[in-house]
Amino acid sequence: MTPSTATTTIDIPPTWRRWLLAARPKTLPAAIAPVLVGTAIAIHEDGFHGLAALMALITALLLQIAANFANDLFDFEKGADTEQRVGPTRAVQAGWLTPSAMRRGLAVVLALALVVGVYLVGHAGPLLLAVGLGSIAAAIAYTGGPYPLGYHGLGDVCVFLFFGLVAVPCTAFVQTGFVPALAWWLAVPLGSLATAILVVNNVRDRETDARAGKRTVVVRFGRRFGVVEYAALLALAYAVALYLAATRQPWLLLTFVTLPRAFALVRTVQESEGAVLNACLAKTAQLLFVFSLLASVGVVLERVV
Repeated sequence: MTPSTATTTIDIPPTWRRWLLAARPKTLPAAIAPVLVGTAIAIHEDGFHGLAALMALITALLLQIAANFANDLFDFEKGADTEQRVGPTRAVQAGWLTPSAMRRGLAVVLALALVVGVYLVGHAGPLLLAVGLGSIAAAIAYTGGPYPLGYHGLGDVCVFLFFGLVAVPCTAFVQTGFVPALAWWLAVPLGSLATAILVVNNVRDRETDARAGKRTVVVRFGRRFGVVEYAALLALAYAVALYLAATRQPWLLLTFVTLPRAFALVRTVQESEGAVLNACLAKTAQLLFVFSLLASVGVVLERVV
């Protein structure tokens, strides 16, 4: 569901690298981050379960890759990815992979996610089955199906929901057997920062999206709205961290080490256009990962110190 930050290349890569670039490895921190935080919360609650945490991580990564494959395929078929796109090269649009090959790759990744999910359902109960199927449906429906969410301005809500309010509590749940209140609180900054990655993508691609009929929030309300949304999402993440630090988790002040980077990124989104935003997108993903790592350390330190 999050945008690609892979390096564009003119030459046709070897087959293994085509699939690697289609998986968009620089977006994967968005899948890792909520699992890190959810696992730290499980440690905080004295409920850490190593195998469940690993399976949750593998599932999150597979679902992210599936969403990236689906996005590559369906954006090409709907005309959103063309030779005029400013962002990094897409595998199907560039002719690196055929649509049928991408469909097969998508099916394989989803099948692997289901196989891993069987363990999680058996370990944590049938509720995880509903969550897993919902996540798979969202990965496909983001840009595919009869009502693609990303084409109707619902991408931001979808990312916030699944990378925040679903991923963090579910990771804690599969290890502890319940959802601690802290998981709901920390789901908000994780969802906010993940959504901010998408906002950079939508600011960058607003013109080609508009021509393809992809009515993202930025297409609907304009570039200035996108800049304000980006700044608000980052501000929300730090506001929640500050509240938690002041009331129950003082070690979460560690996340404020990243605040100068956040200010710099807001300026970049405000002032930049085109390919410059590719680097900003990657740096926003890095911000999410470092923020989540520092939050995880803070949560664990509060338990052990």
